[in-house]
Amino acid sequence: MADIDEPVGGPPIEAFSSVFDVSETRRDDERLLYFGEPTVGPERLEQHVWPLFRNHGYEVRLATVQDGEADPITGIEITTSRRALIAEPRSVGIDGVPWKNIIFALLTVATTLFAGLRWYGLEIDDPFVVFQTWPFALAVLGVLGIHELGHYVMSRYHRVNASLPYFIPVPTIFGTMGAVIKMKGRIPNRKALFDIGVAGPLAGLIAAIVVTAIGLQLDPVEVEGPIFRIQGLNYPPLIQFIAAATGAQLSYTDTAMRVNPVVVGGWVGMFVTFLNLLPVGQLDGGHLLRAMLGKRQETVAALVPAGLFGLGAYLFFVREFALEAVFLWFFWGVIAVGLAYAGPAHPVHDDPLDSRRMAIGILTFILGLLCFTPVPFQLV
Repeated sequence: MADIDEPVGGPPIEAFSSVFDVSETRRDDERLLYFGEPTVGPERLEQHVWPLFRNHGYEVRLATVQDGEADPITGIEITTSRRALIAEPRSVGIDGVPWKNIIFALLTVATTLFAGLRWYGLEIDDPFVVFQTWPFALAVLGVLGIHELGHYVMSRYHRVNASLPYFIPVPTIFGTMGAVIKMKGRIPNRKALFDIGVAGPLAGLIAAIVVTAIGLQLDPVEVEGPIFRIQGLNYPPLIQFIAAATGAQLSYTDTAMRVNPVVVGGWVGMFVTFLNLLPVGQLDGGHLLRAMLGKRQETVAALVPAGLFGLGAYLFFVREFALEAVFLWFFWGVIAVGLAYAGPAHPVHDDPLDSRRMAIGILTFILGLLCFTPVPFQLV
């Protein structure tokens, strides 16, 4: 041990020598490499070394490294595989100007403004008419952005490295496929996994409720014919409750009259909330259930694709809806298969949650069900 030069910045080798036998160390730019062999299993090794390196500003992982050196006689490089702990600097803050996030956000603003033209029944006879749809764009992007910022803020709180939200521009229907953040660090425990997972749906749902309530007080719009082949939206129980509580209308005798497009922004937020709360894989619901049930979550996740396929089959064969009206659930069934196969996030420490978080988790899933409608929209 005394003959090994320890790289500056990392924890002392003695702090983890009981779980990893170090034979050599090396610095590769900002990375620290500790070659050797673990003396315990992978899970126990990570639980021991992860907090040590985290306190010194590094994320650490065990990996097999292809290492090469020249043969002293022939000069030919010989490549060998060696086990190593690789420590990379961790950064929780924003490094520089997030140009990708800004560009994707601006593109999504544009596609959402143009999508709003159809929801308002406007024609592009003047290039500036597109800016009249800003309430729709603000409603959609505001709800989705607040959802992702909920994840981001809680990630910062638990010192887990995460990116700012990336909006996804798609020039059709709502103008976007949503927004995502990229988790770059390990989750320390089930409490952090729960807090990060639940913050997005709850923040986004509060925003969707506010947006819906505001939109229902705005004047309806007159639009002739279907919008992107959508004859009308079907509203989940939560929107119906908000309409009843505020004394607002969701439908009109004149078929050309529709609710203000701001309400559509709230509808999008609730629809996204329900999909995200499916308890499978890396979805928010998968994170919540993994934090609540531990490794038993995988059993529940395996049932989710069957449930989605079953829902689609029931609507098609029993209720006799058109296939294209229920294709959504078959599509998400396929996605759920992939998510279940990939598995959920695994926190470093797997201690059970407290009863308060368990109650919040149950309430969140109930709120998600209030955002569900079997056939989200009517097609022509």
